[in-house]
Amino acid sequence: MTTRALLVRLGLGAPIDPEDVEELTQLALSAGVQPVATVTGRRDRPDPRFFVGSGKADELRSIAQAEAADVILVDHALTPSQERNLEQHTGRRVLDRNSLILDIFAQRARSFEGKLEVELAQLKHLATRLVRGWTHLERQKGGIGLRGPGETQLETDRRLLGQRVRVLTKRLGRLKQQRETGRRLRTEIPVPTVTLVGYTNAGKSTLFRALTGAQAYVADQLFATLDPTVRRVQLAGGTPVVVADTVGFIRELPHELTAAFQSTLTEAREATLLLHVVDASDPRQDAHVAQVNQVLAEIGAAHIPQIMVYNKVDRLDGEARLERDPETRAAAVWISAAQRTGLELLGRAIAERLARAVRAARLRLPPAAGALRSRLYARGAVRTERILEDGTMDLAVELPDVELVALAQVPGVQILELEDAGAPCTLADAYLQSPVAASAAKLS
Repeated sequence: MTTRALLVRLGLGAPIDPEDVEELTQLALSAGVQPVATVTGRRDRPDPRFFVGSGKADELRSIAQAEAADVILVDHALTPSQERNLEQHTGRRVLDRNSLILDIFAQRARSFEGKLEVELAQLKHLATRLVRGWTHLERQKGGIGLRGPGETQLETDRRLLGQRVRVLTKRLGRLKQQRETGRRLRTEIPVPTVTLVGYTNAGKSTLFRALTGAQAYVADQLFATLDPTVRRVQLAGGTPVVVADTVGFIRELPHELTAAFQSTLTEAREATLLLHVVDASDPRQDAHVAQVNQVLAEIGAAHIPQIMVYNKVDRLDGEARLERDPETRAAAVWISAAQRTGLELLGRAIAERLARAVRAARLRLPPAAGALRSRLYARGAVRTERILEDGTMDLAVELPDVELVALAQVPGVQILELEDAGAPCTLADAYLQSPVAASAAKLS
């Protein structure tokens, strides 16, 4: 039986944006509930007791009864007391925006890591709301041998919840170490990472499937994809890249999710290049771009170069095109991932941004770096080689900035010389992370 939902959205100090109401409707549908009515209003500030005010609370109770609503979804973050007061007043279960998004994530998580992250976020969110569920059990345990001071049911529940949080945190820590190992292996192979970011339902997974051929789940709904997916592909011209898909961002993303979904967010934070996917047919695209950039700044990824990818141009009857910034760099590409139009332009833009300022360099590899040497030869990057008496390898190579930066982070690798040092280096700061590379730059 389908759950019937009453939707609530207030304008706090400003008129209600119809797009916010539409987004709440889409969130409800993504959660698998059926919206039966929408209540809107305007207040200068939230009511301390009900958030919506006593009069509006009476209205919610009447409409919920008339529409036989099972749940009331409030498109705002409620305090535990406001949520509890509304439930008691209306006689219906009440979920705020954070709880609703957490519920959607719980339904969509597929990987073991994703499920653990969602459960951890839910438990941390629930920890502030335990009193709501256990008020009727707030009493001491009784019985033979159990009378007197004891542990209340609420205290017991808090203790069990805390134990579960510690178990999940420890498991996620081990999974994080495994992911870090995978990232280090990718770093040892000088292949740049391109990560897709964007507002939810902008078409990232559709574009990921079009670029990589991977069978990523695609649906016209919010948060269709949660678990990060990584694939290695080769662009036109032979440039190899690692492409990563990430969870969609949204306005007022719950803090619990930002803290929990570190595996997905790390893919964005450690990317070489970001493809910022935007729904070109969405009238609120500018606001969505600002929201995504805000989240990127919060996770420490604001400095990573971006290419704006305006998707779904087929809905505008537009044509695929490539736009450049004043410095003639590829800055924006208009495509339709679903119709597979403009993908050649996008591939060209990615290759151009990654290959900008190719440099000749002289590397010194330790004797144990034979696998790395083989990969450099497979890339066709080696120009000359000299084996020293101690077994170290002295190689003259030609590689893009981003790949030299990756090599500078590999233990044991020395960058002895950098030619064409006068050319613009888009990632010059990253060289300074390697003391050897920094001193080598002075020699060129």
